Amino acid sequence: MHYFPVFADLNNRPVLVVGGGAVAARKVNLLLKANAQVRIAAQKLNAELTALFEQERIIWIAKSFSAEQVRNVFLVIAATDDEQLNERVFRVAESQQKLVNVVDDQTRCSFIFPSIIDRSPIQVAISSGGSAPVLARLLREKLEALLPQHLGAMAEISGKWRHKVKTKLKTVTERRRFWESLFNGRFSQLLKNRQTEAAKKELELQLDKDYRGGFVSLVGAGPGDAGLLTLKGLQEIQQADVVLYDALVSEDILELVRRDAELVFVGKRAQGKQVTQEHTNRLLADYAKQGKRVVRLKGGDPFVFGRGGEELEVLAQQHIPFSVVPGITAAIGATAYAGIPLTHRDYAQSAVFVTGHRKADASDIEWQTLARGNQTLVIYMGTLKAKDIAERLRRFGRAGSTPVAVISQGTQETQTTQTGTLENLAEIAEHAPTPALIVVGEVVALHKKLAWFGEQKLAQKRPHFTLESLRIERVA
Repeated sequence: MHYFPVFADLNNRPVLVVGGGAVAARKVNLLLKANAQVRIAAQKLNAELTALFEQERIIWIAKSFSAEQVRNVFLVIAATDDEQLNERVFRVAESQQKLVNVVDDQTRCSFIFPSIIDRSPIQVAISSGGSAPVLARLLREKLEALLPQHLGAMAEISGKWRHKVKTKLKTVTERRRFWESLFNGRFSQLLKNRQTEAAKKELELQLDKDYRGGFVSLVGAGPGDAGLLTLKGLQEIQQADVVLYDALVSEDILELVRRDAELVFVGKRAQGKQVTQEHTNRLLADYAKQGKRVVRLKGGDPFVFGRGGEELEVLAQQHIPFSVVPGITAAIGATAYAGIPLTHRDYAQSAVFVTGHRKADASDIEWQTLARGNQTLVIYMGTLKAKDIAERLRRFGRAGSTPVAVISQGTQETQTTQTGTLENLAEIAEHAPTPALIVVGEVVALHKKLAWFGEQKLAQKRPHFTLESLRIERVA
């Protein structure tokens, strides 16, 4: 981080601007918005600055620059087309340890102007460190569209209520939950519709609620790509006090969890060290009883081979409130990225999801149903039993030539897809990186034709957020 981002209080502080043209005028207007006391040193002023001078909004202190002018100001801006003068301003300011900005000359700046989104008192500043100002401006334009105009009103009203809220709600956790509930709820919508008085009444109503109780949110993290996490899921993990996550949750997803939240690993790996389901259930209940907001973060969808139902049964038995946020299950995400449609009019009129890992006392599955033609069979956690699965499917009617795929580390940059037939499924699965998904059916034949957009894109290192992705995000 080359530049340290700070917000300076310029209210009634003297600032020196050297220059009287259009560039200087742009900087002066920004400074006046911050209520700075603007002093100008310039041979002449353009029409805009002349008008400001005549309105006594700026002070024209001299027609030339001198070192004495720097002594009693807070910061200095050089905005002339005279390089020698700009250099002199920079050296004088540096010698007197004053913050200085020479416009469009990064090497002569001890501070720089960011692109600003103003929702006063909320402000967002974007900087590229002077390396790509046009990119910073484009980002600002995108964020301008995302951030609602009523943010400033929310902040202003909240500021006036902070003392009363602090008096009513005694702990930091209660106050944080109150504000999160307020900003994500009806209060925000009322201000968006400019119903200020109704919003204030809503604030009073919300303040009478009890924010001490614990709560559990069961959140589907999706198959790995952070871009597939739902907006609701993102909101939940950013409001959590503690997050219990499993082995299938990617590092990119965990990076989105609120920084001060407690992270607890409760994962399970085949043939590896495991946290028992009973222990996980106990942790969920214990944390909730401590009054914490708990997120149980599961790879894929929590209700698709995720044992989410079992965990919620335990919470229901103990009268612990909970909610569920669905996620994109691996069968949908991984196959899409691999270019394998689950259904296709020419190849499959149905899709069946099944797990290769079952309880020891579970009844045998209906292999005759799974072996039907014109259907796509997706098998979770099946690589260790791939040989047995292939044999049974063939025994009940599936042809050995049926196309199969093993998709490893689905939707992540490391996703790979190995294809073959039911005859050599066991060999393919044996060498496939885990976690892996098995797909059986004629639709697999479309992989090579359709995967170019999915897996070839995954092979390229890509940012989590792009200008294009920002276009589709919205703030409530």
